[in-house]
Amino acid sequence: MVATPITATSRYIPPGTTRYYWVPTIATYTSPTRSELNAGSDLTAEVSAVNGFATNSDQQDTPDLGSRFTSKIPGRITADDSSITLYLSSTSSDVRTLLPRDTAGYVVIFPEGDTTGLKMDVFPVKVTGQPKSRDIENPSTITIQFAVTKIPAENVTVP
Repeated sequence: MVATPITATSRYIPPGTTRYYWVPTIATYTSPTRSELNAGSDLTAEVSAVNGFATNSDQQDTPDLGSRFTSKIPGRITADDSSITLYLSSTSSDVRTLLPRDTAGYVVIFPEGDTTGLKMDVFPVKVTGQPKSRDIENPSTITIQFAVTKIPAENVTVP
């Protein structure tokens, strides 16, 4: 007997597909409404890099005297250090005014785009820093650093 294969994927690359929104207020972040998402700011066109925005579970050893094998159980859930690097404007009219240090809200990530019925991830966050690049050869950027403040709502259906 042969195992049933999983459904074939429709593969894509993130540029031109994935969207990043900053949403200042969501009543129930595990199920944002369409109007709450629409009230946010689409950062996508200014994003040059993204780091983090992933969760991990620690694993705890559970040894016992009945075996030399040490089994494991899931432990605490943590979020990676997370940041979004965006371009700076020569007019100073850019993300610096939208996301100053200590601003709380939500980074909403739409891996396959903002399309009803697809999936999104909602990260409750607080801005911890805004370091600017000092590279003299490349476009000027700012990295918005975030602390993830609650367990993210992952794989939520887009309303």
